Amino acid sequence: MASEEELFANIDALLAEEPQLPPPAERARLREAAGITQARLATALKTTTQTVKNYENGRSEPKSPRLEAYQRLLNGWAAKYPAHAAPAAPARVVEPQPASVPETFARPTTPETETAAAVEAPIASAERPARPAARPATSSRRPAAKKAAKPATDPRFPHGPLAVLDGDGSAYGVDGIVLDCPATTVPQLVEWTLKESGIGAAKLNRYGKDSDPLIVLTASAAVKLGLPEQLEGHEQRRSLRLPEDHPIVKQVTKARWQLTQRGFGPWARIYRKATAGQRTCVQLAVLSWDALDPRSWPGVSEMEPADIARVLGVYATRVITPRGSTAVSGLELMTALRPPTKAVQDRNSGNWVSGYNAGSLGTEPMDPAPPEATPEHPVVVNSGWTGGFLNEEAYQWVRDVGLLTDEECLLPYAVGLDLNTAFLAAAARLTVGLSAPDHFHAPKFNPKIPGSWLADLSGIELDPRLPSPFTPDGTRPTGPAWYQTHTVAYAQELGHNVEPIEAYLRRETGAYLDPWHDRLKTAYVDTLADLGVTKDLTDVEFLAAMEQHKQVDPALNAVLSAIKATVKGGVGKLRERPQGRHYKEGETWPALQRPTWRPDIRAAVISKARVNMHRKLRNMAAMTGLYPLAVLSDCVVYPSPGASPLDFLPYAASGKPQPGGFRLGPTPGLAKLEGVQPMLWAVDLMEQGLNPARHIKGDGHDAVLDEGE
Repeated sequence: MASEEELFANIDALLAEEPQLPPPAERARLREAAGITQARLATALKTTTQTVKNYENGRSEPKSPRLEAYQRLLNGWAAKYPAHAAPAAPARVVEPQPASVPETFARPTTPETETAAAVEAPIASAERPARPAARPATSSRRPAAKKAAKPATDPRFPHGPLAVLDGDGSAYGVDGIVLDCPATTVPQLVEWTLKESGIGAAKLNRYGKDSDPLIVLTASAAVKLGLPEQLEGHEQRRSLRLPEDHPIVKQVTKARWQLTQRGFGPWARIYRKATAGQRTCVQLAVLSWDALDPRSWPGVSEMEPADIARVLGVYATRVITPRGSTAVSGLELMTALRPPTKAVQDRNSGNWVSGYNAGSLGTEPMDPAPPEATPEHPVVVNSGWTGGFLNEEAYQWVRDVGLLTDEECLLPYAVGLDLNTAFLAAAARLTVGLSAPDHFHAPKFNPKIPGSWLADLSGIELDPRLPSPFTPDGTRPTGPAWYQTHTVAYAQELGHNVEPIEAYLRRETGAYLDPWHDRLKTAYVDTLADLGVTKDLTDVEFLAAMEQHKQVDPALNAVLSAIKATVKGGVGKLRERPQGRHYKEGETWPALQRPTWRPDIRAAVISKARVNMHRKLRNMAAMTGLYPLAVLSDCVVYPSPGASPLDFLPYAASGKPQPGGFRLGPTPGLAKLEGVQPMLWAVDLMEQGLNPARHIKGDGHDAVLDEGE
């Protein structure tokens, strides 16, 4: 029998062991309950986002001293957010502040705090009927190109998020599977999808909703189901839909299914009202009705069904199951990652009710401040606002030809650099407003408060060989104008004291776009890596890999294109303008009913992106003496002694890129080669008033300004 001394020695040995962390799943739960992203936690722990992901999926464990710091954080969160219990933190109260001193709320309110009545709702997985066995694809049915990363399977959705249906009843899913679909009518297809197909995708946030299954119809499948092969009409293609008296619409209605307000168009949603919290909805995309815009999905509509399923499946796994255009999907991704509500328990009644999810935009649309709106917005028209508007747009600038030197004109090449997903890079750790704007007169400028400031920046003298950082066309301001916080903060960074005349500011703030940024960044980097463009390449290897990557795999190149379009379109949807010939100024339009109609957030992203560009231009001039010829959004053209960016980018004696300027690489915010042309070609365009950055590719496809509309 063990002695007392032996037992105490064993206990002392246990106490001397390293601190014990909760299981990986609990670590993730606690972080999400606190409203903290993996990227933000990585910054606090001074490590990488991937390392935090490894902590939360059990692939690795932290070492001392990070271990003790991580345990202290988790213990603190565990006390505030115990599983299935009310958090200990008291309700947040926002005290009213005097309108003349906005600096009193200089420290942005964080989304971590919650109301005392809010606790997590237990999540029960719904019972699902048995699934039919998938038949493996024959050699003729499998995609010829190599597969991308295999998506993680959810036991409720064993056959992935979507399928592509052809005319013979074969439904091509992810990972090369093919299901037999016996449906001959649209209602039968909806029933089969929900009850037998095993198609769908799990929610992206614990408070969100599972993605509805997507069935993509080829032209032959559409005809078999009784749909017209083409939609006819004179309206914009994206607004076309079947008339309400069409036999298929009547067929759907007779079967007690409903269509959303956008009707039966290229992207149709067919649903029944949720019962017992269970959504019943299927989404259809009709390829022959231009559901996949070739600008976002190049060549996909012409692919074989199995390859289409592969392209859309990779996108669905890395980004989101498509919900419409890439712009729509980009906006839906924001909401999926930051759901507006969560289940909370009312302490008085004990009932579970829907409550606000801290850090989200909520469920109700919010009127913008007048200078943040568009001229046709009801806020502007009804108030008679004449005070001007924010003009935070991407660069469209060409240097005055008279400012070119003889030395520049004698250089042989004009080289274009393009920043990878510049808007996405700008969205990282971007503080935006979560509440309605408050109006202030003569406020003291505070760079930590998101909002719109009326200020006079016309007296700031800058080098005319660079575009002004304060205007999209690069010209010097001529008087007072409205600017987003980042633009005014940059004026201060340049050494100028700014005294705003008035401002519209938001008290409640948060990094709303952080999860959106993290997911899209990972999708972009992983897809480029699958195409052979990895982070570990030297600059020479990177340029060579980028030159070849479009020949590696057309399917994955289409995914990469769609990811980039998701970024630009998602930002643009934040300020969607009215559509249609019959719209009258001052009327509302459908987009205004969304909580995500937030032109101020769009302005913040674009302002930060433009400031980031100008900062690099200024640093390049200081380090190399080179000045740009033109800028178009995220593309800049420089005169160069050689046909490669390596001939003019700044490098240290060690061979490493100099910080602060343009750097080559595959991650958002780094640069790649956009195109090379003779210097005389660029000067000729400039003399004609044209922008060389728009045409630098020289492949017949001009660059498009990222207006985000």
